[in-house]
Amino acid sequence: MAVIPVDVAGRPYEVRVEAGLLAELVPNCRGRLRKRSVPIVTDANVHAAWGEVVETALRDHGHEPHWRVLPAGEQTKAWDTLASTVDWLLEQGVERGDHVLALGGGVIGDLTGFAASILKRGCQFIQLPTTLLAQVDSSVGGKTAINTRAGKNLVGAFHQPALVLADLAALDTLPERELRAGYAEVVKYGLIGDADFFAWCEDNGPALLSGNSRDREYAVAHSVAHKARIVAEDERETTDTRALLNLGHTFGHALEAETGYSAHLLHGEAVAIGMVLAARYSARAGLMPKVSAERIAAHLDAVGMRSELRQLDLACDGSALAAHMLHDKKMDSGTLPFVLMKGIGKAYLDKSVSLDDVAAFLNEELARGA
Repeated sequence: MAVIPVDVAGRPYEVRVEAGLLAELVPNCRGRLRKRSVPIVTDANVHAAWGEVVETALRDHGHEPHWRVLPAGEQTKAWDTLASTVDWLLEQGVERGDHVLALGGGVIGDLTGFAASILKRGCQFIQLPTTLLAQVDSSVGGKTAINTRAGKNLVGAFHQPALVLADLAALDTLPERELRAGYAEVVKYGLIGDADFFAWCEDNGPALLSGNSRDREYAVAHSVAHKARIVAEDERETTDTRALLNLGHTFGHALEAETGYSAHLLHGEAVAIGMVLAARYSARAGLMPKVSAERIAAHLDAVGMRSELRQLDLACDGSALAAHMLHDKKMDSGTLPFVLMKGIGKAYLDKSVSLDDVAAFLNEELARGA
């Protein structure tokens, strides 16, 4: 088992990475489940795959699980679902010292964490991430949020979990598309500050995606450790350090908005294309070699992911995509910082990017290969 500490001030916690953690849920929660009744928020797909395992794990130790099963998909991260979930938790009699379980991917973790952050001005929750994306990224660091009509993750709070249990066995039941989407966030850690890890991904990514358990544990633990270091240094993104984790996300969120936050484009898929766009924009500006940008695209292609805008069949131009960026939560005094690259493993935050130039660049990308 890999155990990674997340040393945030006042509320340190652990991320545990191993296969079989859900089956041994109660011992791994270390007495945090102080009542017989245990509230669990999940989605229909995860409940079908892992509900019985979690139910048995709780009942075998004298607990009574109470389930809130939500529809799967990004649309669940919405005002009405947040309100009804908070009402449900109040009906369950959840107190500030209790722990709500968030069993699922990033959508469930974000929604449940946000609900926990506002319930009675803050109660405890435990992340049980079941997707690769959630295990390496969204379950760690305390960012919780919902989406609104104006954009993605614009309403939320920083609220750290009490514990994260990343059960690698959950990846065995993950659809191949979801697994690949999560892999984009693994690659991200190599690109922002660890060129050797990106090279490791090039060598081992296909085996990881094919089910190699050793490679999966290494990738998840290494990614979590990288994020834990960044979060410990800049928990609330008040310096430029944590902002580096947004590599590919500014472009990616615009693509998600244009496709209506639908199944047409998963979050990790948007981030993958977004990272290629960030690299190509950096190369266009003379910041990094073009061959390095194309190396990133080539690796994503090699593992079966889309890396080109034209593959999305968008009915828009670069100006429309850039317009979505105006609603980005990182906007500050009319300026949108972009995470760009000076090379693989050398990401930095640029606060001088012109959205008009971004629009022109996106038009070039939309025409690429046409």
